[in-house]
Order: sequence, then structure tokens, then C-alpha cells
Amino acid sequence: MELILASASPRRRELFKLITSDFKAVSTDADEILPPDIPTLKAAEHLARIKAAAALEKFRDDIVIGCDTTVICGDTILGKPQNKEQCRQFMNLLSDHTHQVATGCCIMDNSGSVSFTSVTDVRFRKLSDEEIETYISTDEPYDKAGGYGIQGKGALLIEEIKGDYFTVVGLPVSRLNMKLKEFLKNKDLSLR
Repeated sequence: MELILASASPRRRELFKLITSDFKAVSTDADEILPPDIPTLKAAEHLARIKAAAALEKFRDDIVIGCDTTVICGDTILGKPQNKEQCRQFMNLLSDHTHQVATGCCIMDNSGSVSFTSVTDVRFRKLSDEEIETYISTDEPYDKAGGYGIQGKGALLIEEIKGDYFTVVGLPVSRLNMKLKEFLKNKDLSLR
């Protein structure tokens, strides 16, 4: 039985090594469709379950972990910006405001699953037009929810966070570690 991290994110893969180096990382091809009535703070957890279920289809005898991160401004989920204009809109929305970053995780095998959502508040300082243009001219924003990476140049935009830094990066390491240990203990298994 293997641990399978269902994620293409190099950041998640690196962070998961803090929990264990004994895992396989795979990309999933899942339809990440949200029900229209889902609460915004539960969207990431829902998508994590979809990713875990897709991975379990291929790795039926293993334990899979799916994760997803959403950036929520007001009641709006900000996905990965499609272009500079959309990224500029995101930066203007986030500037001088607090938003939530939710990372959902799902641990699943053939006998069941456990999932959770970790939420961190992030406050951007007031950004000038020049700062926004400088940031959106880099390659950094376009593969990240909300259009910024806290572990990169996006750190320069942030005034304060309340909660787990690793939730914002995309993997709440401590909480996932505890949930995974509990999941494995119930099966008389442990992390190696």
C-alpha cells in the first residue's frame, strides 16, 4: 500500500516531504466542477475530494490525498488569472483588503475518507498601480489561485496573515500530518 499525493503542484509535493518522503505524486485528470450552491469556504474541500476520488480510480489499493486551494474575496472565489487584465482586476480587489485562503484536503482509500478545510486570513497592503503592474508582469501570478504566491514575490504585497502560512502556500502541513496519522492508525498503519 502506497501513499499517493494527487497533485501536480511542485509546492505541495515539496511540503508533503515534511510529512513523509515515502509517497508518489501524480497528476489527476478530474472534472473540477463546483455545485452552484456550495459555500465558498467549502469549495476547496469539495475539489480535494474530487481529486482524491480520481486518483483512487487509478490507485485502488492505496491511500490517496487530494488538495485544492481557493482564494476568496467577499463571496467570490478568485481562480488562476487567465491573463494580465484579469490578474490586474484581482490585485485591485485584494489591495488594502483582507481575504481568505482556504485549502481543502481529503484522505481517501477504498474503505472511506476524511476531509477538512484550513482557512487563513490574508491582508494585502494598499498597492500602487506601479506595484500591481510590476507584479503582473512577472510569470508568478498565472498558475496560482488569486493570482499571487505568498512564497514568492507575492510576499511583498502582504501586510498580515492570521492563521497557517502553509494553508496559503497550499498544504496545511501540521493539520494534514495529524489527520493522516489518525487515518493510518485506524488501519494499524503508520508513516514511514
